[in-house]
Amino acid sequence: MAHVNLLPWRAERRKQREREFYMQLAAAFVAAVLLLLLWIFWMDQRIDNQNDRNAYLQTEIKQLDVRIAKIKDLEKVREHLLARKQIIEQLQADRSQMVHLFDELVKTIPTSARLTALKQTGQSMSLDGVAQSNASVAEYMRNIETSPWMGHADLRKTENTHDATRMPYQFGLNVTLSRPKTDEVDPTKAQVEPAASTAKPAVPAALGAAATALTATPAEATSAHARSTPEATPTPAAAAKGGAGS
Repeated sequence: MAHVNLLPWRAERRKQREREFYMQLAAAFVAAVLLLLLWIFWMDQRIDNQNDRNAYLQTEIKQLDVRIAKIKDLEKVREHLLARKQIIEQLQADRSQMVHLFDELVKTIPTSARLTALKQTGQSMSLDGVAQSNASVAEYMRNIETSPWMGHADLRKTENTHDATRMPYQFGLNVTLSRPKTDEVDPTKAQVEPAASTAKPAVPAALGAAATALTATPAEATSAHARSTPEATPTPAAAAKGGAGS
């Protein structure tokens, strides 16, 4: 016998599907919320990690700033020490310059001129003096330019004061100082100089004898030569011969 279901099964099935849909929708919403929470937590972790890295970098930057400040201070100290070193080297190099300059001033100045004032400023020197004529000033300038310790000389002034003195011309010179290329003493020459200095006392006597021979009369030259020539010391053979002859 056939069974006929007269209940409203379609409505029940529709309601069941609706319940399943809402359940699936709620499950999807819960899953979405969970995923959103997980994403937020992950992003918070990344932000915290980046903040920690930023804080570490800020700390390292501060330490580097302190080191950079120390390095700048050390560079200033280094520049100061280098400047002092250059000054000391310059003083060491110029230590003997003044001695050479005074020596060159004595050598270069002619007999017809005389210095009244000098002033050195760095690598330049101003000279003031008096001379017999402009030719004496020109000669002095030529002597200065040939000196190894003094260079080009510029004439600042020259005038005739018309005084009754022997040197009526007043002059002023600007001299550029220089340094010879080979200022160091050769050690071989330094070793030879003591030996040469020991032989110097004998040279004036020989030169005096030669000058006497050139300027004196023949009789005086003969007597001077006899005085300058040491007496001969008899040899042992001559002494023995003399003894035998006596």
